[in-house]
Amino acid sequence: MTTNFLTKSHEDGLAAEYVFDYGKAKPNRFAVQERKTIVVVLDEDVSQVFSTSEAVNKALRALIEAMP
Repeated sequence: MTTNFLTKSHEDGLAAEYVFDYGKAKPNRFAVQERKTIVVVLDEDVSQVFSTSEAVNKALRALIEAMP
């Protein structure tokens, strides 16, 4: 018995090691999805230019879109 993620089969049918491709994994739709919050602290001179997080996000998105 061999599958694409079974390595070194034993007499009992179990493998010593299984290699799982997490790139093909799907999120568990029954698990509670928690939203993580990341806090970024701006330098004083930068924070004087941007008064809200939306302003920072808008400027960064424009910069990212302008990059080749």
